[in-house]
Amino acid sequence: MTKFYRNSKDITLNKFLILSILALGIYGCGFFTDNTTGGKKDATVKTLLFFDKTASVNTANAFVQNKYATALKGIIAEHIRQEGDQLEVYYIHENTAKSRCLVMKSRTAKPDPAGLNATDLEAAQSTYEIDIDRERTRVYQNVLQKMLEKNESASNIETNISGSIPVLAKALESGDELRVYYFSDMVESTKSGRDFHKMSPISATQAKEWAISDAKSNTLYNLSGAEIRWILPFEPNSTSKVNNPHVGDYWKEYFDKLGASLVEEM
Repeated sequence: MTKFYRNSKDITLNKFLILSILALGIYGCGFFTDNTTGGKKDATVKTLLFFDKTASVNTANAFVQNKYATALKGIIAEHIRQEGDQLEVYYIHENTAKSRCLVMKSRTAKPDPAGLNATDLEAAQSTYEIDIDRERTRVYQNVLQKMLEKNESASNIETNISGSIPVLAKALESGDELRVYYFSDMVESTKSGRDFHKMSPISATQAKEWAISDAKSNTLYNLSGAEIRWILPFEPNSTSKVNNPHVGDYWKEYFDKLGASLVEEM
């Protein structure tokens, strides 16, 4: 796996990491909130997070840090709910398919109401809520560190998003519900394939034509059942030259052609 080196002089980055972890406070204080309730175990969820570690995405930027950290919190609250839910982190760069850097699995079981009276069930539910919040905090801390990790190796030159396709197909073999999130500008840039830095789609029609053509090289992989979303690093007032909407058109068509059940920008 590619080695990553943290810049000890990057005060802004380290400060953000420290403040983010301190902001979590004491475990169980309600940093994560959702409508999770105990009871019957649902289907377990496998969540894949892909963090863009190439030169075009700067997580040291305050806006990007805040946007991505907020998105992380919501994703973890939604998908870490019970024992067996799993989260994996990959890096997007020249060798995306081999870039897994973190695997975490929830150990918190939902309370079983069978045989419990109302008082005991309430107590069990309260314990579960404290434990699952503690679990989510643990996951968030570890994932946040990976998100902020800097990639100063030569692998940051290429952005091989399509290299994640075999990873998604393999994850679907587990039978878990699969949720995929790309924290990236989604600008594919490879020496041997599509390079949006050199030539970006200028219309939705062109983007879809390219996607249909490029997806043919991955027809061996079926992404049926996968829900795929991406979170862009761009500010709301970014121009179309910076945030080309037709790049999104490309990926929507690309993943759709591979059978994904849902494809959208967050």
